[in-house]
Amino acid sequence: MENSYALITGASSGIGEEVAKNLANKGYNLILTARRKELLDDIAQEITKKHNIHVSVIAKDLSKYQTPREILNFCEENNYRVDLLVNNAGYGIKTSFHETSLEDEEDFIRVLGTSVIMLTKLFLPKMISNGGGKIMIVSSVASFAAPSVIQPLYGPIKTFMNRFSDSININYKSKGVTSTAVCPGFTVTGFHTASGVQEQMDRVPKFLVFSAERIADEAIKATLAGKRLCVPTKTYKFLVFMLRNLPQSILTLLGKILAPGRYD
Repeated sequence: MENSYALITGASSGIGEEVAKNLANKGYNLILTARRKELLDDIAQEITKKHNIHVSVIAKDLSKYQTPREILNFCEENNYRVDLLVNNAGYGIKTSFHETSLEDEEDFIRVLGTSVIMLTKLFLPKMISNGGGKIMIVSSVASFAAPSVIQPLYGPIKTFMNRFSDSININYKSKGVTSTAVCPGFTVTGFHTASGVQEQMDRVPKFLVFSAERIADEAIKATLAGKRLCVPTKTYKFLVFMLRNLPQSILTLLGKILAPGRYD
C-alpha cells in the first residue's frame, strides 16, 4: 500500500537502525524518528539508495510530553498510514539512583515507558479502523531479572512494558492488532557507551553478546507473525527460562558471573 508506513523510534543507531534497514529490504516505507536529525538523514539517504521505498524523517525528543502527539500530527499531515509501530527508543542513566535528579528520572521514565504508551494509544485507533496493525515494543532480558546495582529503574520499567504489551494483545488481538515484546540480551550498539556502562559491557562473556542486525531480524519476524513475546537467540531463551524458574539466590550468583558489575 503506497501510503502504508512503519514508524520506528530510536532509529538513529543500534537496533532501531537495523530494524529500519531490515524493513526497507522487505519493502516497507519508513518514518524514522530520534533526536539526532543528521544521523537520521544519513540513514534515510543510505536506505533510499538501496531500496525503492519512501523514507521520511522527523527529529524529536521523546522525553518531552508533547512529542508523541507531534509525531502523530506529522503522520496525519502527510497522510502516512502507520501499520507497524516500533517502540524502540531507550537509554540508560549513568548516575546512581540517589544522585539522579527528579527531572532526569522523569525523562527516563517518559522515554522508556510513558512515550511507548502514548504512541501506542495515539496510533491504535487508526490501526483498528484500518482492520489491523503490528506493534513492536523493544524491552529487555533485564525485565525478567532482579533489578541491578546500576540503572536500577531500567529492568522494572521493561517489566512494565512487557505487561503493557500483553494488555494490548488481550484487548485488541480480536480487532487485528498484535503487540510483540522483544527482549534482547547484551547487544552491540552505542547504548552502553552512551549510558556510561561500557566498562561492564566489556566484561560480559562474548557468547552472551549478539549483533543488532541479528536481534532486529528475529524481532521483525516475531512481530510480523504476531507473537506475544520474542527473546532473540537460543542462548537468551535458555537464560530467560532459568530466570523464570530458578531461586533468586542462584540467579543473583549467576548475575555476578554473567553480568559483571551489575550485581556486585
